[in-house]
Amino acid sequence: MHAGLWPNPLIEQRADPFIYRHHDGYYYFIASVPEYDRLEIRRAVTLAGLARAEPAVVWRKHAQGEMSALIWAPELHFIEGKWIIYFAAAHSPEIVDGLFQHRMYALECGADNPLTGQWHERGRIITPLDTFSLDATHFVHQDKHYYLWAQKDPAIRGNSNLYLAEMATPWRLKTPPSMISRPELPWEIIGFWVNEGPAFIRHGRRLFITYSASATDENYCIGLLWADADADITDPAQWHKLPQPVFRTQWQHRQFGPGHNSFTVGEHGEDVLVYHARPYTEITGDPLYDPNRHTRVKAFGWDEEGMPRFGEPPADTVG
Repeated sequence: MHAGLWPNPLIEQRADPFIYRHHDGYYYFIASVPEYDRLEIRRAVTLAGLARAEPAVVWRKHAQGEMSALIWAPELHFIEGKWIIYFAAAHSPEIVDGLFQHRMYALECGADNPLTGQWHERGRIITPLDTFSLDATHFVHQDKHYYLWAQKDPAIRGNSNLYLAEMATPWRLKTPPSMISRPELPWEIIGFWVNEGPAFIRHGRRLFITYSASATDENYCIGLLWADADADITDPAQWHKLPQPVFRTQWQHRQFGPGHNSFTVGEHGEDVLVYHARPYTEITGDPLYDPNRHTRVKAFGWDEEGMPRFGEPPADTVG
């Protein structure tokens, strides 16, 4: 299927989408489900095939205690021969002091096929702050494993900042976290002061981190950080923030609040932005409980300076 002709939306009612292309030839898909009660994985040999693939439930929330409420934003990674799922969960759906109560957790599977293999809980991923935290991702740079996530610092205004640390194991940090971004620009603080949902991609001699900002309604949008590949990426000063969003609501196309992206590679080697967006703005109640943040994919390119050019969210082609 041509890069510009994937169905839009690709998968309905799946927010915070993550797609990983493995060396076995399959695309693996995981995302938040509207019920926020389970983790499910599907796979297909094409991106379009993910829409028709049967999901396999690999884990369900606990009946009580930690990991019993609001299972959010899972990601599936393959780290040193093992499958790892990172996700956020709370012990209660209640909001306390203006925030949900999420912490970050990991599961591990040693089987070849993560849809049918046995998954083991590896517990909470501990950070120096015992605060609201979520949206973890993983990447390797210069043979070091890094953990990248969003977390609240009580001393800083807002819901969450972005943090980066080297990892000792897939569920334990090796170095103190570095805060590489905080919500500060006008488009990052609409409704809520938010930097969250980070995603990593490398191109040429630069490293890029996209992230989502503002409330999860039509104001939700994607920003961009970049650093030189040879820089000390744990030094916050090495990360440069673009002054404007790189992907945002497109009213004419009726694509609202695009965000919480990941990256994958298309069948023909093209870079692909994976994200969710709603087809309307009229939301009753908390936007987080509106189920119609749909998974979408879009090929993108790079300009002469080596910066990504995501363009605009295209209009729906199905539905």
